[in-house]
Amino acid sequence: MKYSIIVPVYNRPDEVNELLQSLTEQTVKDFEVIIVEDGSSTTCEDVCAKYREQLDLKYFMKSNSGPGQSRNYGAERSQGEWLIILDSDVVLPKEYLWRVECGMRNEKSMAAFGGPDASHPSFTPVQKAISYSMTSFFTTGGIRGGKKKLDKFYPRSFNMGIRRDVYQQLGGFSKMRFGEDIDFSYRIVEAGHHTCLIPEAWVWHKRRTDFRKFYRQVFNSGIARINLTKRHPGTLKLVHLLPTVFTLGVIGCLLLLLVGAGLYIQGEWLDANGLRPTDNMHQGVGFVFCVLALFPLLLYSLIIFIDSTIRNKSLWVGLLSIPAAFTQLMGYGFGFLKAWWKRCVRKQDEFTAFERTFYK
Repeated sequence: MKYSIIVPVYNRPDEVNELLQSLTEQTVKDFEVIIVEDGSSTTCEDVCAKYREQLDLKYFMKSNSGPGQSRNYGAERSQGEWLIILDSDVVLPKEYLWRVECGMRNEKSMAAFGGPDASHPSFTPVQKAISYSMTSFFTTGGIRGGKKKLDKFYPRSFNMGIRRDVYQQLGGFSKMRFGEDIDFSYRIVEAGHHTCLIPEAWVWHKRRTDFRKFYRQVFNSGIARINLTKRHPGTLKLVHLLPTVFTLGVIGCLLLLLVGAGLYIQGEWLDANGLRPTDNMHQGVGFVFCVLALFPLLLYSLIIFIDSTIRNKSLWVGLLSIPAAFTQLMGYGFGFLKAWWKRCVRKQDEFTAFERTFYK
């Protein structure tokens, strides 16, 4: 068997149903599917039972240990020459495996691969806006896939493939609860293996369904970046610092806006009480401060709105992409700063610093 498709699942039966349906439509049929239920309270066992006649499908239930360990659990029970790791919230176009095979023929030395993600026309406007914020050059620098990137491509677990022998050599995923897929990609490269982006092997990726869940996801990603830097010195690049710089810049703009508004209001009060002439310095300086504070925020918002509207062909998605972009960058930035304080300043180790949210 050439491919083993391994999917960890936690309380997402509806998403698994859509993923399995897309797998039945693949033009390449030489694969098995391994579903690993990671301690879910709402399981997808009944969903999997519907597809047993259409797919070579194995379903396993285990106690909760996080996605990385669940992938390892599935890999140990798989048979394929290549292990393809997918998230449960993706849907595959029917040519996905065929595109993977084309990519392999072009890159014969490849030990691992990854592909981009995209939003499906059926996704909600919020999902499309979140997808834009995670894939746009103006938010992530295209680091998550595609052809325009500010950093070297590393496969991510929503769409990752690796040769079985390489997987076994490296011992699979670590016990990191967030960032475990990037940690694995780093270890693949550090071991001297060749990784490759296959731009045509993309998946539809649903991601989070609201901004609150999205913020928590990217906040944890910011924390994971510091943990990854500690594990793999020298991997922190400029592109990883940009969300933090953006976050500090937004905070600076808001503080400048508050100072400017305060000066302007003070000038109005002084003028109303006849204490200063109408053209007093307070109002003028306050107005300048407000303009300086608002201009970069409004300009960036306008760029996001125009670019997303054109890409998604929707004014509403373009508008929602503004809060999505700010959520993505600032959530990551705040997580990064929190982890920097705990790991780099207070010198806490990875497990004790985030035991409550990262490890069970």
